[in-house]
Amino acid sequence: MNDASFALYEPVELTSCVVFASPHSGRGYSLEFLDQSRLDSHAIRASEDAFVDHLFQLVTDFGAPLLAACAPRAYVDLNRACDELDPALIYGVRSVGLNARVAAGLGVVPRVVAIGRPIYNGKISMQEAQARLQDIWHPYHQRLQALLDATRAKFGHVVLIDCHSMPHLAVNMEKRSDTPAQIILGDRFGAAADQEVVDQVQAAFVTAGFRVARNNPFAGAYIGQHYGKPQRGQHVIQIEIDRSLYMNEAAIEPLHSFDAFQARLRLVIAKIAGLDMGKARLAAE
Repeated sequence: MNDASFALYEPVELTSCVVFASPHSGRGYSLEFLDQSRLDSHAIRASEDAFVDHLFQLVTDFGAPLLAACAPRAYVDLNRACDELDPALIYGVRSVGLNARVAAGLGVVPRVVAIGRPIYNGKISMQEAQARLQDIWHPYHQRLQALLDATRAKFGHVVLIDCHSMPHLAVNMEKRSDTPAQIILGDRFGAAADQEVVDQVQAAFVTAGFRVARNNPFAGAYIGQHYGKPQRGQHVIQIEIDRSLYMNEAAIEPLHSFDAFQARLRLVIAKIAGLDMGKARLAAE
């Protein structure tokens, strides 16, 4: 894998109380990992939030940092707890108290990619799984926590925008509307962020002409659950962007309109980076 578990993009001066992160856009597929997998170098990217880090790198123009994964989600999933180990994949893991994600093969060391295709021909050792956590998972989360702590220390509060992408079919399959949402905001149904904060983020997208929904079908996973502590002034909002807006999903290539989409997103990021947390505090009181 890449030597670094993450890439950190920092502004010249920290002027925003918002931290952006992209835990699933890593694309450092080592030859060793590809040789170990039964999938080819294209199929194994099915779980990847391709180009999301590129979309959000401009956050530094607005005084906010971006933490982006380097290792791919198929290798280790940074939006899972480090103890979400899959007994069907890793030798020595007891199959006690499994959650639905692990049972589906989507634990911290995934057994399948997003389309449900197995990554490996057999099991891997506990030693290998723990090495991935030590080299990738822990450094990423230690750096993320440090960013949140430093930002909250400076401003008295912090908002983590957890940046993801979703397959176009993920919302179309809901079939609740002829115009499905293009953006899904997840706050774990209010547990991870104050409503006023989420309202402002939603307004930023709506003003830019995006169709927005909340929590369905994506409410947030480990990152929202672990870091979302609105009562302590630490809010987490997961953003899922319809991939068809900026990329060819089958080819995993940016559309010719990628730059135009990013320019549109820039307007949204500017408003999010300038969140009025005074409103959120008043709403909470």
